[in-house]
Amino acid sequence: MSSLALVALVVRDYDEAIAFYTDALGFDLVEDTDRGDGSRWVVVRPPAGPDGAAAGTGLLLARAKNGEQASRVGDQTGGRVGFFLHTDDFARDHARMTAAGVRFLEEPRHEPYGSVVVFEDLYGNRWDLLQPAVGNG
Repeated sequence: MSSLALVALVVRDYDEAIAFYTDALGFDLVEDTDRGDGSRWVVVRPPAGPDGAAAGTGLLLARAKNGEQASRVGDQTGGRVGFFLHTDDFARDHARMTAAGVRFLEEPRHEPYGSVVVFEDLYGNRWDLLQPAVGNG
């Protein structure tokens, strides 16, 4: 096995999730296919690097199908940071995300492992925006 292709993220609504991940986080919409039963196969992922290399794992935005799934929207990891978004320019991406209205839960920190700040997606899932220190990527 060579990579982890997708991680499912349960969302309330496809279109609002696509808008957040593409507009606020700058992800690319990779696929949005109607499955014919009212559901869609929606995949977003960070854009490819400057060398054109694939950006790694994508998110499968999976709309909640029932009350149990809906109860997990925004709390898929029990309130802890569950998603880690790496950047090669922390200040640039933090500023862009701030301007896009992303909610940060703290001030940026500069730790031995890199520059990091915790933010929430539109549902309340916690993410780290992280620029690893040189040698820690």
